[in-house]
Amino acid sequence: MHIETELLTGNKMSKTVSAPVFKPLYEQIKVFLTQSLIAGEWKPGESIPSEMELAARFNVSQGTVRKAIDALAMENILIRRQGKGTFVATHKEEQSKLRFLRLNSQDGHKEKLENTMLDCKRLKASAEISQLTGLKNGTAVIEIKRLLTFSKQPKILDYIIVQSKFFRGLTAPKISEHNGSLYSMYETLYGIPMVRAEEKLTAVSASPEQAALLNVKPGFPLLRIERVAYTYGDKPMEWRVGLCVTDNHHYLNELE
Repeated sequence: MHIETELLTGNKMSKTVSAPVFKPLYEQIKVFLTQSLIAGEWKPGESIPSEMELAARFNVSQGTVRKAIDALAMENILIRRQGKGTFVATHKEEQSKLRFLRLNSQDGHKEKLENTMLDCKRLKASAEISQLTGLKNGTAVIEIKRLLTFSKQPKILDYIIVQSKFFRGLTAPKISEHNGSLYSMYETLYGIPMVRAEEKLTAVSASPEQAALLNVKPGFPLLRIERVAYTYGDKPMEWRVGLCVTDNHHYLNELE
């Protein structure tokens, strides 16, 4: 059973959408806010309207809007700033640009991170890539291979897959020229912010090729991190496999 709920944009009702009757009102407002983000109404780093303005726009109480915003803030999609308002999260900010990187030194000191582009090529998704991504065989993709060093020591070998249709013109020189993370580049150049990620961790042994790049012996134990990064609307946009040397590092995940 569904009820019809009016979706407001600006001061006018633009369309009618169906919402399950059991969905709390604040969750419906959360959906509408997410739709506005998908449409590009508010860009990463920009402020969104005040709770009062949004309450008037959606014809609900400020408390309902506040609860919807709190839910999006908990998901790191929005960021509240005391005395300034609420802003769309961005990977360009210093405190956010490495928020998906969980590898830390054992003694906790900060290290200089650098990456070396090893390869960036366009190809059709193979059976192996299809298994990793869920994309159909033959889908046009871009495969990026790079090496991350921590204080000049190779620590992570990344294999990254994105769909060509969403990242037209993506090349190795463009990646190398960008001053920031890949996620900030996706956001800045392609308008695709990554808002969350899922990871699977397993232990593997380094192949001879991987060992040579990571400066370890073949068979050396590595931490394999398989990550899927999602944009608004929970749409998967990037698939990544990172092979990590953890002899002097650990994987840190904060749980709440």
